[in-house]
Amino acid sequence: MIRRSMDWILAFASGALLALMINYNSLLARHTTPMFASWVAHGVGAVAALALVLLSSRIARPAGTPPPDPGAKLPFWFYLGGVPGAITVLLASITVNSSLTLSGTIAFMLVGQVLFGIVSDTFGWFRTLKRRVEAIELVAALLILAGSVLIIFGA
Repeated sequence: MIRRSMDWILAFASGALLALMINYNSLLARHTTPMFASWVAHGVGAVAALALVLLSSRIARPAGTPPPDPGAKLPFWFYLGGVPGAITVLLASITVNSSLTLSGTIAFMLVGQVLFGIVSDTFGWFRTLKRRVEAIELVAALLILAGSVLIIFGA
């Protein structure tokens, strides 16, 4: 039960951080360019990720566990994880400064994540287990989409 509570807390925290990141990134894009803002965001993210990897490799590895094999061969697409993130930051920097605003941008990002997650689970993309889409997931996606439309068009 504690693990599930921690998942909820981390999910809310990451959502709040995403909103803050997009807000500050769009502010930087307004005063410079969206491309420069994207580079800054990813530079800061790379430094933070490196710090977290170094910290977790010292703390989280159980005693006696050997370090990962640095010569292990990984599929090429494993290294492309930052590409969608970079495109997301770039597009968010542009759309937040448009008539869509921050709330509309985040709403559409949420819709895209949910729909892509459903499609990815259905076809087993990225080494995930294939599973059937349940009706409740489609209802949730439609509710998120409806909420996004309300946010954007103010109906």
